Amino acid sequence: MYYQYFGLQEEPFSIAPNPRYLYMSARHKEALAHLLYGVGVGGGFVLLTGEVGTGKTTVSRCLLGQLPENTDVAFILNPYLNATELLATICDELAIEGVENKESLKHLTECLSRFLLENHAKGHNTILLIDEAQHLQFEALEQIRLLTNLETNTKKLLQIIFVGQPELQTLLAKPSLRQLAQRITARFHIHPLNFAETQGYIRHRLEVAGLPANQELFPPATIKEVFKISGGIPRLINVLCDRALLGTYAQNKSKVDRATLKQAALEVMGDKRNIYTEKSFTKKHLLFGSLVLGSLVAGIIVLLTKGLLLDDKSLGEPWAAQAIVEQKQTRAPEQSVRRELPVVPLVPVAPSPDLVIEPKADAATWFEREEQAINEILRSANLVEKDISNPCSHIKKIGLSCEILTVESWQDFRQFNRSAVLILHTPSKAVVYASLVAINDTYASVSVNGDITRMPLAELGGLWTGNFIIFWQAPVDFERPVALGDRGKIIAWTAQQFSQIDGQSMVLAGEKFNEALLARVKLFQLENGLVDDGIIGMKTLLKINEKLGIAKTTLDGLGLVQSLTDGRG
Repeated sequence: MYYQYFGLQEEPFSIAPNPRYLYMSARHKEALAHLLYGVGVGGGFVLLTGEVGTGKTTVSRCLLGQLPENTDVAFILNPYLNATELLATICDELAIEGVENKESLKHLTECLSRFLLENHAKGHNTILLIDEAQHLQFEALEQIRLLTNLETNTKKLLQIIFVGQPELQTLLAKPSLRQLAQRITARFHIHPLNFAETQGYIRHRLEVAGLPANQELFPPATIKEVFKISGGIPRLINVLCDRALLGTYAQNKSKVDRATLKQAALEVMGDKRNIYTEKSFTKKHLLFGSLVLGSLVAGIIVLLTKGLLLDDKSLGEPWAAQAIVEQKQTRAPEQSVRRELPVVPLVPVAPSPDLVIEPKADAATWFEREEQAINEILRSANLVEKDISNPCSHIKKIGLSCEILTVESWQDFRQFNRSAVLILHTPSKAVVYASLVAINDTYASVSVNGDITRMPLAELGGLWTGNFIIFWQAPVDFERPVALGDRGKIIAWTAQQFSQIDGQSMVLAGEKFNEALLARVKLFQLENGLVDDGIIGMKTLLKINEKLGIAKTTLDGLGLVQSLTDGRG
């Protein structure tokens, strides 16, 4: 086989769902966190959608591997069933005893209800996971909705997870299914991999297959071509790379070049050709194409002259990878066009039109003593009217505390989103302090006696040690970060905050940190650019406060400082 030729131990791009080759991109991790959170909530429906081949089944299998031992799962792979057949299949999957008449909907419902109640009494959870759920018939969907009515006073007895293609979202949006749609407690749509993730995906699978560290099979230019052709869809990446390696082996080459990849694309895509079929065109075809292109260009010029074209912001971005998938593809609706959205900074960066802060070259930008810099921050926040000798001791009286922290980058620092005193080292090795009140991608604004000086981050970063002091008000009983299995009032407090954020009356945890709260914390961390370690620490608590509006942000990117005294945070 070709893989031995390249020094591999096995085929790296098999489409079989081998868990050893599992590659969890950031979006797959986020999808898994949504599923875990939905399961932890303990009621209603959880929805996972994505295009064909984007890894939905991989994520759902990973979910099954992380469920507690006291969980019974009915996994339906072929949901093209009527309501009676579906209930019978669920009973078979759960190995329910005493099912005598599998053609009676009433009998099947009674057997399932009895099993769920017995399972609940034993402290077990029951999950129904339906793959390819877009094939469910209306009658079956309505029966599934009725199953969620099986409940105690505090908990749903059956948790249902739908996994399907985008058509499932369209199906559930129908007015006739609004009762079911309203019960969805978590939903996530998996997009294809981006370019960086495509690189990581290919490298990961080759490493698992045993590729020597000093060997390269897919040069960067070839990987870029793989991404363009596949659109980042993992299944297509596997098929393309597998065929390209086979072609490279047949040519006795050591690396996959672009020509071999293009030929592999034509072979695996069949007759659905695109720009890679230019060699099959005759001169007559090329001449005809040139004439058509010329006519199109002329038409566009006419439209531009008459001012008839849409504004450029209203035009969807082209997705080159789709061309090879379908030759005559028409433009999809706007909501289904895949866009690479820009990364949103953690702190707003747009300057206020009526607030222009110019650098003041003649103004001192730092303090010699820590107390001076802290007083500057406290005055800016209206916490003190004049300088005090021991400011950190003073603010403890109003429930705040000084925290000395260390980060490795500006990006890490901005996650705290608070005014801070930066600890700097001058070129002469003297320790000085800067009162930072605002920051954006390029500049930091520091305050001295109420005057604002804007400094380039590159310049300030050359002096900064990474150490800084911020001021915050911790929740009651927060003494240290807490994790799964810990106990304390801070855990109950955090669970209550999430119930507010989610608009849910059900609280995920009491004073014990359980799996449900862990899943919700990880999801929240992912959504807010934090490390999704599931640990409730200072950063997570600050973000929770911001989400609820308990405390206003003090690093607003505009050079304005807002009060810290209006609540926790």
